[in-house]
Amino acid sequence: MDNYLNKLFNFSGKSVLVTGACGQLGKEICLAFVNVGCMVFGVDVKTTQNNLPTVKYYEADISNQEQVDQIFSDIYEKYGKIDILINNAGVSTFEPFEERTEAKIDWVMNVNLKGTFWCIQSFVNKFDKIFQKAAVIVNIGSFYGVISPDFRIYTDCDRKNSEIYGATKAGVIQMSKYFAVHLADRNIRVNTLSPGGIFNPAAPQGTGFLNNYAFRCPMKRMANVEEMIGGILYLSSDASSYTTGQNLIIDGGMSSW
Repeated sequence: MDNYLNKLFNFSGKSVLVTGACGQLGKEICLAFVNVGCMVFGVDVKTTQNNLPTVKYYEADISNQEQVDQIFSDIYEKYGKIDILINNAGVSTFEPFEERTEAKIDWVMNVNLKGTFWCIQSFVNKFDKIFQKAAVIVNIGSFYGVISPDFRIYTDCDRKNSEIYGATKAGVIQMSKYFAVHLADRNIRVNTLSPGGIFNPAAPQGTGFLNNYAFRCPMKRMANVEEMIGGILYLSSDASSYTTGQNLIIDGGMSSW
């Protein structure tokens, strides 16, 4: 049994690229892949903070196609392959929707949708060029790509989730389905992991918000960031060899109401 499980979750010799690598979830994803023996490449707009000594970092704005393509070219030229792509980078905007500007809408769409697309496009083009045999893509969505925020819980928190964020995360979920079908013949699996609300100990959400969220959530609390990692490792491993085009929601049951 141990050998069977080891085979399912064997990451030996694999390399992974994580976007949004210096954020709360991104850093935890990088750490997890380091701990299972992967070579980890981290991409972020700023890599001088919240980084790990064993991760190879690249600075880039993923909404810029040229910057994205250059990073993938550099990695493939220097290291030969990328086995796993984790499209984790994402942004949101929090002002009332009545005050939303076109610039803010474009920013969220450019990073969350176009950035995810540019990463997939560059990855697949390099994959095809060297005749790589298999790969995995995990896109990070959100349960707000499936349900709408309950604004009654934001009693002492100004970070009200935006309509454009949810729309782009719904788009990421759909993009995963599209590419799961389109890339199946190349032996590339594509899935989404959609987190629920994650507690941030470095900048805690308000007490009222935490209590209201707990009341709305069947498991009566926000997630800890570490609770996303099992799903990401599953979707990235041979344990999910027959899983593609799916959206794994980890939200303590919030979307089940």
